Amino acid sequence: MKNTEVVGSKFIVQTANENHLHFAEIICAEMEESAKKRGTGIAKRSPVYIMEKMVEGKAIIATTDSGIWVGFCYIETWEHGKFVANSGLIVHPDFRNSGMAKAIKQKAFELSRQKYPDAKIIGITTSLPVMKINSDLGYEPVTFSELPADDAFWKGCASCVNYDVLTRTGRKHCLCTGMMYNPEDKKKEEVAVATGVEPEKHSWDFLKESSLYERWMRIKQRILLRREERARKKNAGTVLVH
Repeated sequence: MKNTEVVGSKFIVQTANENHLHFAEIICAEMEESAKKRGTGIAKRSPVYIMEKMVEGKAIIATTDSGIWVGFCYIETWEHGKFVANSGLIVHPDFRNSGMAKAIKQKAFELSRQKYPDAKIIGITTSLPVMKINSDLGYEPVTFSELPADDAFWKGCASCVNYDVLTRTGRKHCLCTGMMYNPEDKKKEEVAVATGVEPEKHSWDFLKESSLYERWMRIKQRILLRREERARKKNAGTVLVH
């Protein structure tokens, strides 16, 4: 994987390093603001945490050729490298709809494969555009039970406004969708092609199923939030007797 890649003639996407530490605060602020606007949360990170990822070579940053910050993403590992997550994908509002999210995600995916070739690459999101990018990279939707059991992984969801839904359902349901790239599946496809056998087709056809999925997400949101509202009213009406 090339550490630096020029996208068009305007943007540079590269593995972040010490020269990018001064961007940490604006990245954190934009992550928080973006989450507020969407009405859903992402794991809240401090500038120090972002800096650590840059120094460790576990982050991707995009800038203009003149050095203006454009976007960012970092990678985290769970269960001793068994799982890798490309987290905190963010693009500055001035540069959205420019293809930068896909370019950053692609670079983060390549970095993950390079550092942890045998790891399952995972993500949870409510964003259909992110799901489309993930799908193009070979991710498939999975149940939450297939994601890390590590409490630290789920603690990252604690700052999300929907965290209560996740905890009340025992981490079985939420408004997010889990997705995974399994390198073992990729190896099987390569072996099938090499031996002249037609590889199994993916069960997830994003372009064909995205409208159906979007409709299901709206229904899911109404059901889960209605359930939460009933639980809150029930708890509010409970009288403690000593």
